[in-house]
Amino acid sequence: MIALSLAEIASVVGGQTHDIPDPSAQVHGPVVIDSRQVKDGSLFAAFVGERVDGHDYADQAVRAGAVAVLAQRPVGVPAIVVEDVQTALGALARHVVRRLGATLVALTGSAGKTSTKDLIAQVLRRKAPTVFTPGSLNNEIGLPLTALTATEETKFLVLEMGARGIGHISYLTDLTPPKIGLVLNVGSAHIGEFGGREQIAQAKGELVEALPEEGAAILNADDPLVRAMASRTKAKVILFGESGEADVRAENVRLTDSGQPAFMLHTPSGASEVTMRLYGEHHVSNALAAAAVAHELGMSATEIATALSEAGSLSRWRMEVTERPDGVTIVNDAYNANPESMRAALRALAAMGKGRRTWAVLGKMAELGDEALAEHDAVGRLAVRLNVGKLVAVGGREASWLQLGAYNEGSWGEESVHVSDAQAAVDLLRSELRPGDVVLVKASRSVGLESVAQALLDAEGEVAAR
Repeated sequence: MIALSLAEIASVVGGQTHDIPDPSAQVHGPVVIDSRQVKDGSLFAAFVGERVDGHDYADQAVRAGAVAVLAQRPVGVPAIVVEDVQTALGALARHVVRRLGATLVALTGSAGKTSTKDLIAQVLRRKAPTVFTPGSLNNEIGLPLTALTATEETKFLVLEMGARGIGHISYLTDLTPPKIGLVLNVGSAHIGEFGGREQIAQAKGELVEALPEEGAAILNADDPLVRAMASRTKAKVILFGESGEADVRAENVRLTDSGQPAFMLHTPSGASEVTMRLYGEHHVSNALAAAAVAHELGMSATEIATALSEAGSLSRWRMEVTERPDGVTIVNDAYNANPESMRAALRALAAMGKGRRTWAVLGKMAELGDEALAEHDAVGRLAVRLNVGKLVAVGGREASWLQLGAYNEGSWGEESVHVSDAQAAVDLLRSELRPGDVVLVKASRSVGLESVAQALLDAEGEVAAR
């Protein structure tokens, strides 16, 4: 973080100083909410969680090097006491971002946010120092924490924005006002909470509404609900996609024998060939979104294509491909799942598994509301249509719907099985996997199927990561 005195921080967040002998002492390290992450010069923000009260760790944080604690009550060590720590954290982020003057790029969408954010960061940092959201820390706490890691050297700040309801993205854009806003898609993620795709579109479109007139809205030309958001902003609109009307588009899209996408990238500044290191055709849209951002920020088609071709996955458990010494390939995409990402992962599995036996180890997709039965059934049916070798549905009711969808799609349903939990899936796979098999593991985060992928890798000891 940029160096700020405790007195200045107290003024910015509207707090009172307690037990601070020197208000001119400066915070120059990261702002953290976990006392174990404190470094010299940190500010420790004490949140009250369901199980843990950060105030109980105030003394430990200061002894570890924190200059002070941002707290809701005096804690016996140097502290800035505020009415609400989350509100104060947001106010501090807003202050820092406005002081820095870095170009802020914000993105949202129902699927692909984290992968796209990672691609944008890897492209832009070739041009100038770039700070970006780690993992999926895209909410009202994670976003300001990311913004506060920016320094005077930061030129680009890339922030992922999530939403679980109307007004959430408006709140985030008020904390960190973007100049460039990217909307990837409007899908079914969290549809049970929003109530429908139109409501999701309304929420995601809050990002383009927040853009200044001199900014740029980067919209998916292939998604009608996203494309319609052009009417909600006075900023310049840049379209990306495979549509011929897109400003940044892909032509001659194909997959390599290993399932990695390749295409000709076209931008207003020229064209260049891209062959990605990531797996699955769905990454083409993510790459085009990243390319549109980079083009708007002055990079050439050749520079963008080179960066996209060399970019890897920066976040865990997202199409993370590892080959065991015996030739079994594990595709760990277990961080989260919704209908769109599940379909994309299955298609990637089918492409990677040509000539090999494939396994889809799938679990519940959460927060689908009344659409849950139909969506799980549809995923099971798609696995059959893609000729996936065997479906292992893991868990309770939703897993049974996956298995039933596969069974009802045709005789292949005999190759589907429903198991109760992750351990049962591991036991089955350990007994039946053979060299050359490809195994996809995917479910919503709450299911924890990454443990299946890890168990299959641990079983073979040393592995060679691709």
